[in-house]
Amino acid sequence: MNDLARSFERTAEAYERGRPGYAEAALDALDLPPDAVVLDLAAGTGKLTRQLVARFARVIAVEPLDGMRVVLERVVPEAEALKGSADAIPLEDESVDAAFVGEAFHWFGNDAAVREIARVIRPRGVLAILFNQVDGDFEPALPAAFWDAYHALAIEKPPEQRVSTGLWRTPFPGPFEPFTEVSYPNPVEIDRDGILAQVASWSMIAALPEPDRMRLLAELGELVPDERYQHGLRTELYWTRLS
Repeated sequence: MNDLARSFERTAEAYERGRPGYAEAALDALDLPPDAVVLDLAAGTGKLTRQLVARFARVIAVEPLDGMRVVLERVVPEAEALKGSADAIPLEDESVDAAFVGEAFHWFGNDAAVREIARVIRPRGVLAILFNQVDGDFEPALPAAFWDAYHALAIEKPPEQRVSTGLWRTPFPGPFEPFTEVSYPNPVEIDRDGILAQVASWSMIAALPEPDRMRLLAELGELVPDERYQHGLRTELYWTRLS
């Protein structure tokens, strides 16, 4: 695991406070039965897990980082939380009907992970990859000085770890069929503290040396007005079956 991905270890509470869930319509589109056994891989603090436990008979949430998993176990006790990673999933062969990955596949998108995910999915089972992508600015807009301060100090992600480059798709189709791609509106309402928590959870800030991280968060905190904000997001769903 690289340093950017590992940085979530120290931002679990901020991640839980500031990150959005996913459009329910994206989960509806998969048409999985309520008695399905599903895996939430790289589950983090359970932003997707809590939506899955409301739908399916058994949900297994696998998360490598202890700090994230502690929050997951607290906020989604209905799920079975296990320590594991995309290339070492602690499940038997063909043990789940579907595997979900929310906002994480770009951290581990390689051939080994795709083979391991395929190993635990039953024949003709589903793999669903979800990302929340920006679909408009904050309303009201954050001050330009906020973004100037952010870009001046934040770490830049390499291309292979940015969702927008599409490099996470390189291992596919592999053992899977071609993706079906669908997009659903997922606007959220968020307050000032939620925005600051979300920002604190961004890996480009979380991975900074501690003095730089604290200084930047303090500076950004002074630049966010105390308002209620609307944020335009879309949930992008990429789903496929074992071929």
